[in-house]
Amino acid sequence: MKSDIEIAQEAKMLPIIDIAQKVGFSEDDLEQYGKYKAKITYETIQKAEGQDQGKLILVTSINPTPAGEGKSTVSIGLADAMNRIGYQTTLALREPSLGPVMGVKGGATGGGRAQVIPMEDINLHFTGDMHAITTANNALSALLDNHIQQGNELGIDTRRITWKRVVDLNDRALRHVVVGLGGPMQGVPREDGFDITVASEVMAILCLATSLTDLKTRLGKIVIGYTAKKEPITVAQLKVEGALTLLLKDALKPNLVQTIEGTPAFVHGGPFANIAHGCNSIMATKLALATSDYTVTEAGFGADLGAEKFLDIKVPNLNKAPDTIVIVATIRALKMHGGLAKDSLTQENIPALEKGFANLRRHIRNMSRYTIPVIVAINEFSSDTKAEFETLTTLCQQEGVPVTQCAVWEKGGAGGEQLAREVVQLTQETKAFTPLYSPQDTLLDKTETIAKTIYGAKEVNLSPKAEKQLNDFIAYGWDHLPVCMAKTQYSFSDDPTKLGAPDHFSLTIREFVPKLGAGFIVALTGDVMTMPGLPKAPAALNMDVTNSGQAIGLF
Repeated sequence: MKSDIEIAQEAKMLPIIDIAQKVGFSEDDLEQYGKYKAKITYETIQKAEGQDQGKLILVTSINPTPAGEGKSTVSIGLADAMNRIGYQTTLALREPSLGPVMGVKGGATGGGRAQVIPMEDINLHFTGDMHAITTANNALSALLDNHIQQGNELGIDTRRITWKRVVDLNDRALRHVVVGLGGPMQGVPREDGFDITVASEVMAILCLATSLTDLKTRLGKIVIGYTAKKEPITVAQLKVEGALTLLLKDALKPNLVQTIEGTPAFVHGGPFANIAHGCNSIMATKLALATSDYTVTEAGFGADLGAEKFLDIKVPNLNKAPDTIVIVATIRALKMHGGLAKDSLTQENIPALEKGFANLRRHIRNMSRYTIPVIVAINEFSSDTKAEFETLTTLCQQEGVPVTQCAVWEKGGAGGEQLAREVVQLTQETKAFTPLYSPQDTLLDKTETIAKTIYGAKEVNLSPKAEKQLNDFIAYGWDHLPVCMAKTQYSFSDDPTKLGAPDHFSLTIREFVPKLGAGFIVALTGDVMTMPGLPKAPAALNMDVTNSGQAIGLF
C-alpha cells in the first residue's frame, strides 16, 4: 500500500494559473510562488468584496482518538466529490504547523486520494506565512525589551509582562526561560517563555483580520503587559503596530493550491483549536465564498472545540453561518470511546460501538443547538462490518440526523459522492442561525454556558488567579468579550483520559488570558499547554530527503 506522500508525489499537478481560472482569476490576480502555489493580490481580494456568497459547509468531528477520524481527508474528498457531481466547490483550510508535522500528529493535508498538494511544501515552509507570524511576534518581544532597556517610558512592570516569544516547533525546554542575563548591555533580566507559533495572538489576528487596515488596528490592541499599578499596556502605546503590519503584509494574502483532483483550495492560517480558535482565515473563507457556489471548510479537533469556536467566534466576524455541518467519525474511534483498546478495534463489537456513540450523540446535539442541518460522515475502514454500520445508522436516525459512509481516502472524490449529494440537499434547508450565547452575556456566563451546554460539566471552578483576573477584566471593561476555551482535545472534560461523554464533572479554569487584538479572552483549563512537547519517538526520526531534493517520511 502506498503512503500518503507517495500518492501525493505521483499526482499530476496542474499549473496554478489553471487552478485560478476555475475560480475566475487570471494570472494578474496571482503572486506566484513557483509553478503550483500562489497568493492572491490585494486588488483581487478587494474586487471580491461585496460579491454574492455561495453556500458554506463546515466539517468537524468527534473527539479525536489514536484510532483516527480523518476530518481533513473527508473535507478534501467532499469538495472533490461535489465538483465531480457538478457543483462548483472550493476548499478553505488551515495551514499545518511544523510542531505536529515533526512531532506525532503529522501534517494537515489530508490522506490517500484526498489530499491538497504539493503536500510536502504545504506541510513544511509553504509560502512562509508561519515564519512571518513568528518573526512579527518575536519582533514585538525585541521591541518591548528594547523599550525597557532604553528607559521604560511606559512604566512597564517587568514582573507583569504577558507577551511571550514563539517558535513553530514543539520545544518544551522553552516553556520557561530567563532573558537579559549577562550584564547591563544585554538587557533587563526577566522571566519569559515561548508558546508555539500557532498559539500566538498574531496568528489569531491574521486569521480574523479582514484587511491590512483591520490587521493594523487589531495588532495595536494587543495587551503586552501591565504597569506596577496594573494598568494594561498595548502595542499601540509602544507605537510599533505599523512595523508589525509591514512584516505581515504578504502573509495576510490567502494562498491558493489544489487537491489531487484539481479542486481549488485556499490554505491560509493555522491556529490550533485546543489552545486557539482553530479556524482558517476570514479572508480566505470570504474569497472562497465569493468565487464558488459551495465552500467546504473545517475546524480543528472535535466539535466541542473547533466547531464551537467557528460558530461563536468566527461566524460573527465572517458575517456568514454554515449552511450545513458535517460531523466526521469512524467506527473504530467510536469503539475506542466505548472502552476498547487500540489493538482490539478490528474486531466487530456492537456493545462498544453503542457505548462509544455517546460521544457522537453529544456532538450531534451540540451542533443542532445552532439550528444548522447536521449530517454524520463515517470515514470507512476495511474492518468495519455491515452490522456495525447498520447499528450506527439506527442510532443516528434516532437523533434525527442522516448518516452516510464515505471512502475518500481510497477512492478520492468518487468515494464521497453520496455524502456530497446529501450535503447539497441539506444546504437547501434555510434556517436562522442561533448563537450559543449573547454578546451581552458576561465572561463568566459565557464560560459556564460553553462548559455546561457543550461539554456537559456540572460546574466551573475558578482558580484564585482566574478569579482575581476576572475581577480585573470587569474593571478594564473586557467582561463581555467572547471566550476561547483552551482545553484538551481528547475529552469533553479537562481530563484527557475521560473518553466517551463524561458528565457531572467540574471544569477548572486556571487562568484567563486577554487577546484584545483577536477580540476574545482565552480560558486555560486543566493542564493544557500553549507550548507542546515532542513524544519519545517523534515523526522527525523517519524524515529525510533524497539527493534530488524529494522529501521522505512526511505523513
